[in-house]
Amino acid sequence: MLENCQRHHMLLGLGALTVVTILVLFVESRYAAEGPRRREPQFVIEDNSTCWRNEKYKVVEECHPCSEFDIVSRSLGVCIHTHYKEVLRCQSGEIVTRSCDRVALIEQMNFLKFEVLCFVIGLLSYLVSYARDRILSRRNYMRIERQLNRVQ
Repeated sequence: MLENCQRHHMLLGLGALTVVTILVLFVESRYAAEGPRRREPQFVIEDNSTCWRNEKYKVVEECHPCSEFDIVSRSLGVCIHTHYKEVLRCQSGEIVTRSCDRVALIEQMNFLKFEVLCFVIGLLSYLVSYARDRILSRRNYMRIERQLNRVQ
C-alpha cells in the first residue's frame, strides 16, 4: 500500500500525525494540571510526620529522588515506597520529610527522551529503507540496461 502512495502524500500524513500527537500532548498536560489533586498515599509514612495534615506548611525542598543510601539502608521511611521525598516546614516550625510521587519534570523528561529515541529509530529505519530502495532500483536499472544491450 505504501508503494502506491506518492511522496508528498506520505509527508502530509506524517505531518498530520505529528500535529495530532503534539495537540494531544498539550491538551493532556493542560487537563492533568487542572485536574483534581493527587490522592493521599495509602501507606504509613513516618510517625512524626502528621503536622502537614493538620497545619499549614511550606515546601522547603521540592519533590526529588532519594539517595541510593536512603533507599538501601531504609534510614528514611519515606524513601521505601516511592523513592521520592520532599521536605516541609509546618506552621509550628517542625521540619518533616514526606513521601511524594515522581516529579512531573522527571516524567516529562523521560517521555521526551522516549519520543526522541522513537524519532531517531524511525529516521534510521527510513534511511535504511530509502538506501535499500535505491540499491534495488539501481540493480533493476542495470539489469534492464544489460538486457537491452544484448538485444541490440
